[in-house]
Amino acid sequence: MSELRLTPEQQAVVTQPADALVLVTAGAGAGKTYTLVRRLDRLMAEEELSAGEILVLTFSRAAVRELRERLARHGDGVRFLRAQTFDSWALDVLRRVDATTKWQHRSFEARIEGARQAVEDGLADDLFEDLRHVVVDEVQDLVGSRRDLVEILLERFDCGFTVVGDPAQSIYGFTVPNPRERAGETNRFFDWLRATFGEDLVELHLTDNFRAQTEEARIALEMGPLLRGIAEKGNDETPLHHGMLRDKLRDSLNLGALEAFSLEALRDYDGTTAVLCRTNGQALVVSAEMHHFGIPHRLQRSARDRVAPAWLASLFAATDGASLSRDRFYEIGLPEGENRDLVWRHLQRVGGARGGDRHLDLARLRAALAGSRLPDELTAQPPSRLVVSSFHRAKGLEFDRVVIVDPGPLVPERDEDPAEAARLLYVAMTRPRKELLWLDPVDVRHLRIDRSTGRWGRYGFQYWRRDGMELIAGDVHADQPAGTRDFTCEAGELQDYLRTKVLAGSQVLLKRLETDALETDQSPPYLIMHDRRPVGTASEGFKADLYRHLKTSKSFVPRNWPRSIDEVFVDGLETVAGSESAGIRAGLGPHGVWLVPRLVGLGRFTWDKKEDAGDEAQ
Repeated sequence: MSELRLTPEQQAVVTQPADALVLVTAGAGAGKTYTLVRRLDRLMAEEELSAGEILVLTFSRAAVRELRERLARHGDGVRFLRAQTFDSWALDVLRRVDATTKWQHRSFEARIEGARQAVEDGLADDLFEDLRHVVVDEVQDLVGSRRDLVEILLERFDCGFTVVGDPAQSIYGFTVPNPRERAGETNRFFDWLRATFGEDLVELHLTDNFRAQTEEARIALEMGPLLRGIAEKGNDETPLHHGMLRDKLRDSLNLGALEAFSLEALRDYDGTTAVLCRTNGQALVVSAEMHHFGIPHRLQRSARDRVAPAWLASLFAATDGASLSRDRFYEIGLPEGENRDLVWRHLQRVGGARGGDRHLDLARLRAALAGSRLPDELTAQPPSRLVVSSFHRAKGLEFDRVVIVDPGPLVPERDEDPAEAARLLYVAMTRPRKELLWLDPVDVRHLRIDRSTGRWGRYGFQYWRRDGMELIAGDVHADQPAGTRDFTCEAGELQDYLRTKVLAGSQVLLKRLETDALETDQSPPYLIMHDRRPVGTASEGFKADLYRHLKTSKSFVPRNWPRSIDEVFVDGLETVAGSESAGIRAGLGPHGVWLVPRLVGLGRFTWDKKEDAGDEAQ
């Protein structure tokens, strides 16, 4: 859409006064981010609000990055607005009202609840005494503690607000554990707004679609108003609407089964493609097949994952000193396409040295790395022409072509909320700009989430059989450099090997190092092998989860362990902060920063001969 022109609907949103209480319903692809940026621009340019008088909250780091990038194109004032995720904002509030508690080590829910309580108790009043306008994006997904937080925020402070959402795209009810409470969360925030602010609430709508460029890409859009009405009023016929959406999907071009022919069609497309799956378990299966046929792709990470890029380790390796000059930074290689000036500004936000912007304070930068406080712009996944994702993780993204793995008809035992299942399929079907296609269903009969670990697992027909387990973030030991624990090698040379040989998409094997576990409630140690060379060792978290995964009953104690775990791949290299003394002993400098491979995949177990996961459980 044009950067110069606003539609009448967008103009109505943008020109509301700063003290207006505005609820905007924005359909899929309706240009809501562009509209919000223009509204923020006007609030500062014409309503004369300062950056410190505006609070912008959104759900995902991807949305934060997009907002910041678009704001940076506008005037000097608006570019300094702080857009934050709920978690980031809550952590900021808690650190300022209670600096003694290590909130960064608390759970996401604990931080949200802590911030809500702080606002309700008036502890944050001084922090926001100048607040004049709040902007909240994707409010249809405000459920549970996050909804409570925003409601308290809007009630506590006497300021205007602009909240944007679409009930037809409400897909996060599953995060509320109690099924009875979950049903009541859908559209609850919209009802609260109307009941609380009554006639003072200004309701506006964005109905145009600027994403879909073809009729093929628009086939699901007509279902939006229907799903919106269901979410607002409730309807017992929602399984019918899921079926209607699925019929529309199956009217588009079918690529057939997940095999060599269909995967080659994905490889040859010039634009961006997403293969979207009902669950992340299905996405793991699709990704494994792509790896098998040599199709380069990226598996979409969770929105909460914060991955420090590999090039960050080069900054610490460039000097043993306490700071890094801007001139030295410009000599260090960055990935192609990275804007050095922009990267430097992002680094300055968390590691700027006192007395100017010509140096980075490496101690401050390391603390931000260790505390997962790097700017969101630095932790984004690298771009890829082909992405595999669950429906949920594709929320807010768009692609030239979308291929949806047929989710199949609703299954009462699986789909607790047919209305949410329909909205989820609608979200997936409204991601394409040009083409919408589908693949035959993927066989996931032997896949399910292990409730004891939260990981996807491979299961057999027998209740005790375990055939594999998902690899996730944190499964590689990071406290000491690779080569100094469980196996010995020259750590610096191994770091060079990781940089040059262990590429995104590389296959690795987890190889059992000992026959027996060395600690209670853990598996034995596992080496991570790349091309028959160890490049890391499994973390304590991995060993504890493997133990739990193989513990088939309360009384059963696992004693047999997989000899190896394959179908594991490298998502990429990440920079980690570990033991500074261990880094010095390994010859990696004084900063305690190095590289580890980040693993993904639905691992498959190989057992010793005549040995099985459940031999002792039978």
